[in-house]
Amino acid sequence: MLEITGSSHTFCDGVSRRNFLRIGALGTTLTLADMLRAQAANQAGSTPTRLKSAIMIYLPGGPSHMDMYDLKPDAPAEFRGEFKPIPTNVPGVQICEHFPLQAKIFDKLAVVRSLVSVDEHSDSLVMTGYPERVNRQADHPSFGAVVSRVRSQGVQAVPPFVSLRGMTRGTEPGFLGISHRPFTPSGQASSNLRLQNSVSEERLAQRKNLLDAFDDVRRDIDASGTMSGIDSFTDRALEMITSGAVRKALDLSKVDSATRERYKGVEQFLTARRLVEAGVGCVTLSIGGWDTHGNNFKTLAKQLPQVDRGIANLIRDLHDLGLANDVVTVMWGEFGRTPKINNNAGRDHWAPAMSALVAGGGLKMGQAIGSTTARGERPKDRRYSVPQLLATLYRAIGINPAQTFLNGAGRPMYILDERDPVTELL
Repeated sequence: MLEITGSSHTFCDGVSRRNFLRIGALGTTLTLADMLRAQAANQAGSTPTRLKSAIMIYLPGGPSHMDMYDLKPDAPAEFRGEFKPIPTNVPGVQICEHFPLQAKIFDKLAVVRSLVSVDEHSDSLVMTGYPERVNRQADHPSFGAVVSRVRSQGVQAVPPFVSLRGMTRGTEPGFLGISHRPFTPSGQASSNLRLQNSVSEERLAQRKNLLDAFDDVRRDIDASGTMSGIDSFTDRALEMITSGAVRKALDLSKVDSATRERYKGVEQFLTARRLVEAGVGCVTLSIGGWDTHGNNFKTLAKQLPQVDRGIANLIRDLHDLGLANDVVTVMWGEFGRTPKINNNAGRDHWAPAMSALVAGGGLKMGQAIGSTTARGERPKDRRYSVPQLLATLYRAIGINPAQTFLNGAGRPMYILDERDPVTELL
């Protein structure tokens, strides 16, 4: 058993969200083969679907829409803040001065400025389409878990869902079951994807032969044919370990030095790119802490250039690799920040308005969708909910958000209840 402990974020409510996952690899607890069996049991009668991939970038704590993609230079000083807007390569669209790299490639990006959210510190809404207060009872699955459920009968050498930020409420599979939890490479986790130093390929083959011998005995007492099916899951588990596709994607030492330098300090963006190249269906990552009740501008002056570099390099690379239409990327947090600056030079929680950045997936780029009022307080037009943008992302990778799965009580549940898309992106 290996315990993988992810990063910890403490928000203004004083609660530390530490991400965690315990896994067993070819051991005595829930093994990789067990997870594959569970997936197959859940998928009986389903039809495999060829899907595109998604990269979901989560900014924990709630990023300020007023200081990133929805600046208000004509608003009073206590609203507009310290940052100035700069033009992008799309006429009429301006973004923050700390985003010069994105400004140069904005024809490959789109921003939705008129989203509404809920006031809770959780990634549940943006990852599942339902707030945490609903999910405590309903247990809806995350975006990545749905991708796992739909595409896990496809590519065998890679996991369908990878979380580079550990386990949180928003990455959980809910009623889809534990087999659709993400693989979370953190700390020493990548060692699970290679043979231990003491285990050669020959020794692994010997162990497989021993396992086959035990299976031969079990076949003699199992006339139902179940064992022959179980063998295929063990073979798939061994293939995922020995093929090395994910391990190679996670090993950035194999990347050329110029590329590593471009992504220095934002390596998760490069890792996400390499994982979708390897065939992973959904990758989620996070960067920074955005709960800026105080010193909002000092914090953002450090963090926004990092985000700018990560996004610009990722999107450019996806285009250069010919993957722009095959990978949809979204970046957002749980809500926006108060348009009016508080007495601590900070901005507080603000659910009535937030922004989200979208790229790729065959969607229409080079636009700013919707607008907020003169002080950024609420949508003025094109009001959209978070689930509606999620529905658009599902459509972009070939999943119908009206599809249903059975929950724990055997009741069919829609992936999303709010399914009308952001039409300007289609």
